Amino acid sequence: MNESGRLFAEAFSKLPLMAILRGFSVEETVKVSRRAWDVGIELVEVPVQGETAVAALRAAVEAGKERDAVVGAGTVTTIERVELAARAGARFTVAPGFSPVVAQASLAAGLPHLPGVATASEIQQAEALGLTWLKAFPAADLGSRWITAMAGPFPEARFVATGGMNLNNTKEFLDAGAAAVSLGSALSDADQFARLPELIETIHGGAGR
Repeated sequence: MNESGRLFAEAFSKLPLMAILRGFSVEETVKVSRRAWDVGIELVEVPVQGETAVAALRAAVEAGKERDAVVGAGTVTTIERVELAARAGARFTVAPGFSPVVAQASLAAGLPHLPGVATASEIQQAEALGLTWLKAFPAADLGSRWITAMAGPFPEARFVATGGMNLNNTKEFLDAGAAAVSLGSALSDADQFARLPELIETIHGGAGR
């Protein structure tokens, strides 16, 4: 396994969930990040789409240092955003789509990259760069059967289902072969968060599937 994939593999081996904190204030980002870490979610992604988002990323990175938590930058679609993520202290980058230029810039900066893919061609191109951890996006629209279908021709690919994921469909995607699922609203919504421990227990109970 290459170094880029090692971070994702190690974090998701403990709990196959990632938190996406998009559009929160700086204070709320830190609060929800800690909430995620408290339930065992190791990876937090803060999309960088504006000055407030960048400040939120920096704050989450600082908060994560208290417990050696891993925080990454999302929506990294340009080389400039790769550089911004690196300066903010991000430990990995995530993109909604696949760009060889962005992927290579991120890897060159020492940041594992999780590119978005939705087609076999994108998966093949990403794997040509040594990227086997891939973001299936938008997962809810692609459907869980897409994960199963792509596992045939691409057995080394590890998909992180992202986009439209919630407590009701997470298990479905994991059972279909997704290596992990990214959650957003489940961490910020009180009702969903109250149900999260039950989902986590179910995931751990099926770890040997």
